[in-house]
This record gives sequence, C-alpha cells and structure tokens, in this order.
Amino acid sequence: MSFILKFILSAVLVYGLSLILPGVTLSGVGGAAILIVVLAILNAIVKPILQILGLPITILTLGLFLLVINVIIVKLADYLMSSFDVHGFLNALLFSLALSVVNAVVDMIID
Repeated sequence: MSFILKFILSAVLVYGLSLILPGVTLSGVGGAAILIVVLAILNAIVKPILQILGLPITILTLGLFLLVINVIIVKLADYLMSSFDVHGFLNALLFSLALSVVNAVVDMIID
C-alpha cells in the first residue's frame, strides 16, 4: 500500500515541480506518472553504468560529478518521452535537485 501511495504522491509533486521550475514542461499528472516509471528504470539500469564509468572523475571532483550523472538521467528521460521537456543543463540540474528533495520528503512522510 505504501508503494502505491509513494508513487501517486511523487507523480503529483513532480507535476507541481514542472509547474514551478522554469524550462521544465510536463503534459499532466499522467505524464508525471510515466516520468516516475521512466526515471526509475533509468536509475536502475543506466545510472550504475555511468557511475562505474565516471568513477575516476567522481573521485577527482569529490562527488560533484554525480550531479552531472543525475542531469544525464533527466536529459535521457527528456529524450525518451515526448510529454516531458527540459530546456538546458541548468534547468535539468535544478529539476534533479528538486526531485531529490521531493523524494526525500515523500520517503520521510510515508515511512
């Protein structure tokens, strides 16, 4: 039950983020639900590969390269979905940071 509640709450909050953040457009709450699924799949499959490949750069930048990996994941989701659009690197960075905060708040509320 808590999984479904987290999913619905995350989708609604991601749609809210798309309304607040400049340069981020999302077609609706249904598009936000699809975005949550796409981001989960990309985080499960692509992100570990990028983290392994970028390990030397991550060590040199003291972990700041992980933010770039998050931006790559968001831009990949933008490329894969026609209902989600992020304009530019900075907007994708702001969206990924806000999404991390939203997910942390949802986890604190539900768990």
